[in-house]
Amino acid sequence: MSTADIASPRLMDASPLIDGRDLYVPAPLAKSGRYWIAWFGPVISLALLAAVFLQRGSVDIPSLLGLVPRTPVFWGLFILTYSLTPLFDWLIFNRLWSIPAGGLAALFRKRLSNELLLGYVGDVYFYTWARRHVRMAGSPFGAVKDSAILSGVMGNVVTLAMLGLTFPLLSSLPLAIDGRTLGISLAILVLTSVVPMLLGRRIFGLPPAERRMVAGIHFLRIVANLLLYALLWHLMLPDVAISWWVMLSTVRLVLSRLPLVPNKDVLFAGVATFLVGREGEIGEILGLLASLLLATHLLVAVLLGASGIIRRRIAP
Repeated sequence: MSTADIASPRLMDASPLIDGRDLYVPAPLAKSGRYWIAWFGPVISLALLAAVFLQRGSVDIPSLLGLVPRTPVFWGLFILTYSLTPLFDWLIFNRLWSIPAGGLAALFRKRLSNELLLGYVGDVYFYTWARRHVRMAGSPFGAVKDSAILSGVMGNVVTLAMLGLTFPLLSSLPLAIDGRTLGISLAILVLTSVVPMLLGRRIFGLPPAERRMVAGIHFLRIVANLLLYALLWHLMLPDVAISWWVMLSTVRLVLSRLPLVPNKDVLFAGVATFLVGREGEIGEILGLLASLLLATHLLVAVLLGASGIIRRRIAP
C-alpha cells in the first residue's frame, strides 16, 4: 500500500445510502487532529527569531560590510549562491506539485530551520506547509522524504567523484587525517549512497521517473554551488587563478562530506593556505564569507519570522 493510499480519504468506500451532508459531520475531529500542523509555522517563526536573538552578537555587521567587495557582481553572485538551495527545491516541488512562487518563502524557512535550529526540522516545517497550501492526491510526506534522501545521496555521489579526481592532490598534502578514519568515512559515504538505491521501492514513494528528476536537480545544485563558491573567492582575491579556487571548492566539498573528520574548517583553511599561499588573506576571506553567510541567515530569519507572526495575527 502506498503513502498516498494511506493518507488520502476513502470517500468512495462510503455507503451510497448515506446522505452526502453526513460526510461533513466528522470535520471537527479531522481538524482537531491536525491542530499541530496549523501552529507549526508560527512556532518555527518564533524559533527563528529566538535564534537571531541568541546569535546577534556573533556578527559585527558594520565591520563586515566594510571588508566585503562593493561590486554589484559580487553581491549578485552572493545572493544567487545563498538562494541556490531554495530555488532548486522550488524547481523540484513545482514539477511535483505545481507550487506557486509564494512557496519560495516556505523553502527559505526550510533552509534556515535546518541550519539555525536543528537538522531536518525544516523538512518537517515544509511538510506541514504543503499539507495546508498544496492540493495533491495524498500526503506530501513521501515527496519531502524522498527529496531529502536523494539530496544526501547525490551529495555523496558528487563527493566520491570529486575525491577520485582530487585524490592525487589530497594524498600529497600534510592532512591531519589518519588512514583508518578516512577509510571508515569513505565506507560510510559509499553505504549511504548505495543502500537507498538498492532498497529503492521500499524507501522511496515517488515513481522512478520523478526520482530521476529530483536526483538530477539536486546534482545540478551541488555542482552549481561548487562553481559559485569558486567565483566568490576569486572576486575577493582576484590575483589567484580561478582554476585554483575551483580546486579548493572541490576540496571543501570533499572535506565537508567526510563524516568522521574533525575540525573541517580548520583543515580546509590549512589546505587553502598550503595550495594558494598568502596565509593571512586566505584566512581573512574564508572567515569573511562565513560571517557574511551567518549575517544573511540572521537577516532573512528576522524578515521571515516577523512576516510569519504578522500574517498569523491578521489572518481571519
